Amino acid sequence: MALNLIEQLSLETWNPSLEPAQQAAATDALETGRVLYLPHLRFEVKPDEQRFLSTQWSDGKSKNIYLRGRQRTLRGAAGASQDLAALSAMLERFSGQAQQLVSALFPHYVAQLDPGNTSFRPFEIEGRTSSWRKDDTRLHADAFPSNPTHGARLLRVFTNVNPHGKPRVWRVGEPFADMADRILPRARRQWPGEAALLHALHVTKRRRLAFDHYMLELHDRTKADLDYQRDMPQQRVEFPPGSTWIVFSDQVLHAVMSGAMMLEQTWMLPVSGMRRPETAPLRVLERKTGRALV
Repeated sequence: MALNLIEQLSLETWNPSLEPAQQAAATDALETGRVLYLPHLRFEVKPDEQRFLSTQWSDGKSKNIYLRGRQRTLRGAAGASQDLAALSAMLERFSGQAQQLVSALFPHYVAQLDPGNTSFRPFEIEGRTSSWRKDDTRLHADAFPSNPTHGARLLRVFTNVNPHGKPRVWRVGEPFADMADRILPRARRQWPGEAALLHALHVTKRRRLAFDHYMLELHDRTKADLDYQRDMPQQRVEFPPGSTWIVFSDQVLHAVMSGAMMLEQTWMLPVSGMRRPETAPLRVLERKTGRALV
């Protein structure tokens, strides 16, 4: 059977009016590991903002330009102060519209969402060199070496604003639980005192719990296994300019093959805020390991 994890929604506005049944269906699709694809939901880049659809605004140190979390400080950008203020305003407008969309689709989440970065990703993915751990053209579920999530979900809204008609091309892999069945037996357990040592050395911002350790093991081992990358069930998806998609990136195995000029908004959501918490990676890994991981 061909893999198909794409759930298409016909919304054309960032603040739609939805029936409870529509909200429940969208939430269930998202929480069971599907990518919600909105092919007709475009983010409007104003005429005086078109100049920002370029790599020239990067400071050359970061691959992204972003507003950081709750601080809302612009990072990764360089330019005159009035230009950077206008660039920040564009990112804030996208963030606000993404928040409206998430609130309309998943009202159950709203009270517990913790906003993360609002990012602009101007650089072309295809042909970029990096270490295998940082190679996002390899299928993976998101996990962060320095910033443990302690089981919280990574909810992300993406939109393609490429002015040259180029799609954002992804590969999407098999369901998280299936990947864990294959890869988890190879994962090492956390050493006694490892989390405390990493935190004391400022390698991590807070202690890396067993869940975060296993998520990093899965992330690294899937990326390192080229046979798995080639042979695992997967599908290719093109997201054209003017389209938007929503995903739990800690759950959906994904790889970015090509594309440039994309906006992205991240939130953290506790497992307790979910409609179906049993589908969270935390609960999946706890069932497979037979123990509490946070």
